[in-house]
Amino acid sequence: MKTKIGILGLGGVGGYFGGLLAKAYFDSDAIEIVFIARGDTKKAIAENGLKIILDDSEMIVFPKLLSDDPEKIGKLDYLICATKTYDIETSLESIKNSITSKTTLLPLYNGVDATERLLKLFPENNVLQGCVYIVSMITSPGVIRKIGPYEKLYFGSKNISDTTAKELQTIFEKAKIESYLVPNIEETVWEKFIFISALASVTSYLNENIGGILNNPDNKALCISLINEITAVAFAKGLVLPNTIVPQTIIKLEKSPQGSTSSMHRDFLAGNKTEVYSLTEFVVKEGLKYAVPTPMYQIVLDELLKYN
Repeated sequence: MKTKIGILGLGGVGGYFGGLLAKAYFDSDAIEIVFIARGDTKKAIAENGLKIILDDSEMIVFPKLLSDDPEKIGKLDYLICATKTYDIETSLESIKNSITSKTTLLPLYNGVDATERLLKLFPENNVLQGCVYIVSMITSPGVIRKIGPYEKLYFGSKNISDTTAKELQTIFEKAKIESYLVPNIEETVWEKFIFISALASVTSYLNENIGGILNNPDNKALCISLINEITAVAFAKGLVLPNTIVPQTIIKLEKSPQGSTSSMHRDFLAGNKTEVYSLTEFVVKEGLKYAVPTPMYQIVLDELLKYN
């Protein structure tokens, strides 16, 4: 029987990496890629395929199956979860009949509490941890725009067999996805979270893109303050991070496209629901839990909650 991989959430992350998987395995006798979509996204992909626009080219891909009906989807061997963090529970509830105790779940969300939340829903399942570095976004239903060459996917787990994780890594490699199976995945996820949480919070609070943050001394100082606060929280939790994590995070920011911004900022600009609870409030709550002051995060949070 085929190994069946579901992609839940066809935004910048799920759409891009899911698209690479669909392209690689469309004619495969061993692997079947399922896009789990509904509404305008489902309609657009059914009619025109999923379009991925790169800096100098574009591609259109079709999954083997496109559906939001668990009966049509069937039982999944792997499920890659890439919705917004506020949709975790509701999106998984809608397809729970396709998830068996043998389904391995890989969360690729912006937050750091996804694995814990998934295990509450599916305590018998293998749930990995994962994160990605990529600049990509939805430009219209069924169309993903990726900016720049940078794309890395990290995943792993301390609690599942090497065989399962290595099988997934092989699947990624054959689809030409730059992926890394890492032993210290919790620290890797937190390194990403330090970057994305501070960036999402500061761009949304100041209504500025990355260039507007870095090229204004006051804006950059606020960003560095946020990075310092969230790093202090991470160390208080006992995570083993590099002592140079703060300058490393600033360098990541400086290497990012100056005209880009965070997905949370884009959601604020569009008047959409945002991930402020997972990306900003979470840090404040963890700071209180571990007795770490987060005054700048609190100021940013208080302002952002007025608009969420």
